[in-house]
Amino acid sequence: MTTHSMPSLSATPDKTKPVPINMRVDFKKRDLIDVAAAMSGSDRTSFILDAACKKAEEVILDQRLFILADNDFDAFEQALQNNPVRSNTWLQKLLNRPTRWS
Repeated sequence: MTTHSMPSLSATPDKTKPVPINMRVDFKKRDLIDVAAAMSGSDRTSFILDAACKKAEEVILDQRLFILADNDFDAFEQALQNNPVRSNTWLQKLLNRPTRWS
């Protein structure tokens, strides 16, 4: 049985030091990536890293960013004003935390 765990964001003491990401792909996918990277004026590693980071941000924001029509936003804002949040230390810490990709 294989177990997988999510890496801890604070597990690495020096977050400025590059860390390896390894993967195996078939020739067809590698060639596709190489062509696209060359067409964009980039190398394979930069192209893959850029694409992966964009997708990661999209996935994270999809879970945290909600787009509403003007009427719906007004109703949401009114509901917040009618039900103010009491002092919440954990919520304040969360809102003051920088984004994970900054």
